[in-house]
Amino acid sequence: MGNVWQSRTIGRLNGAIYDRGIENERIAKLAGGLLWATDVGQIFEAMRAPRSLPDGAAVLDVPCGGGIAIKHLGVVPDLRYVAADISVDMLNRARKRAEEVGVPDVEFVEASIEHLPFADGEFDMCLCFNGLHCLPDPPAAVTEIARCLRAGGRLVGDMIVRGAGLRFDLNVAGLRTIGAFGPGGTADDLAGWLTTGGLRIETLTLSGAVAHFEAVKPG
Repeated sequence: MGNVWQSRTIGRLNGAIYDRGIENERIAKLAGGLLWATDVGQIFEAMRAPRSLPDGAAVLDVPCGGGIAIKHLGVVPDLRYVAADISVDMLNRARKRAEEVGVPDVEFVEASIEHLPFADGEFDMCLCFNGLHCLPDPPAAVTEIARCLRAGGRLVGDMIVRGAGLRFDLNVAGLRTIGAFGPGGTADDLAGWLTTGGLRIETLTLSGAVAHFEAVKPG
């Protein structure tokens, strides 16, 4: 997600935030409402999307962060689950999370989302939560994810967007100042990235300053 996210200091700080906030649903919902006027419960529900996949499917979770989507995965028989992130510290936390919730055989890969080390059409679904707004080049990331999806594969995720309100834009600007956010974009920008990346948008809705999206790769 850019060099700042490879920093061990940033990784440890971000991990601490995960421990105290994002992975604590009660605190996450409170913070999401205060900062972004969003219903964080929608994000947790979207993280359960792999449960609808058939046996033997393959899922890419990128950026996996501290493994929050793994926590909501549940049991999917014969699922291949690949968790990728550019931060070593977040990957370590995701490994611990997988062990704690009893999800075996997760593959952990250190990788940049703009340059994924996977074959064309390797995955049936990609989860991309809380990542695109952090990236230096989100359109390239969306295109790279689309490359890794098979025909008929789905991208499910969210993104904090600009243009949803002045106070939200000020929050984004502050996070950009410290290097936690990238250039980001509006909801319309996001729609353009998905379409240009070769995906068909099925849903794109706003909850406060958070855009939830689901798109499919035509086949």
